[in-house]
Amino acid sequence: MAPVSSLERPPDSAAVSGNTKPRIELTDADDLELESGRMSFLEHLDELRRRLIASLIAAAIGCVVSFSLLDRYIFPFVTLPMRRMLPGGKLITTEASEFFMLWLKVGFLGGLLVATPFILYQVWLFVAPGLYSHEKRFAIPFVVFASIFFFGGAAFSHYVAFPVTWQFFIDFKADFIEFLPKVGPAFSMYVKMLLACGVIFQMPVLVFALARMGVVTGRFLVKNFKYATLIIVILGAVLSPGGDIASQMILAGPMMVLYIFSIGIAFAFQKRRKLEA
Repeated sequence: MAPVSSLERPPDSAAVSGNTKPRIELTDADDLELESGRMSFLEHLDELRRRLIASLIAAAIGCVVSFSLLDRYIFPFVTLPMRRMLPGGKLITTEASEFFMLWLKVGFLGGLLVATPFILYQVWLFVAPGLYSHEKRFAIPFVVFASIFFFGGAAFSHYVAFPVTWQFFIDFKADFIEFLPKVGPAFSMYVKMLLACGVIFQMPVLVFALARMGVVTGRFLVKNFKYATLIIVILGAVLSPGGDIASQMILAGPMMVLYIFSIGIAFAFQKRRKLEA
């Protein structure tokens, strides 16, 4: 029997029935890349260990830099929002080791901020094996923008959020009460607000990553806007170190602005699926 030519082959059953619904197919290169990127559980643990060790080394180097600049630059800069609003500009201490521990905490905080870009890069390297090659090219933009938004959140806390909250507690007192804050609790409030704002400002970066992976879309964020508003108000209350309404609104306000900004990012960078008939 003579072989049937390609022109004489019967048409595909989907074409005959008129079913032209597009379907999503992975190419051989995508399958090979997924297969090569798979890691066992122990390999994931070993990878996590290496990234943690690298992050700790970076934090140690950052602490060396921070402590070398602590007395002249970092410590006066960090404590300025606390001191400039107080009568006399002084904080008190009631324990012998309290100021020494504060000095160490400020140095470690500065070291962590110095090492933040490298730590974010290690986070990306830990996630990268599960991504496609065209998604791995976002490594540098992820590290750059995550660092920018983190430092932007820290700056917002230092110049806006903490001073407003601090002033609220200074003014909220009776005539027979003198406000004499201790250095330990004051700095603890400062650090909590700084880290909270730094994490909050990562929302656009997180939405960008989720949109590129196809987890969320701009339409999904718009559709669930009312639920996001409720979650943002709750987070503002939870993350507020003082628990007052002023600091809650200061944290919730930027989160609302960042959520709206993240919707635009999701629409601009959401994953476009390639459809093949």
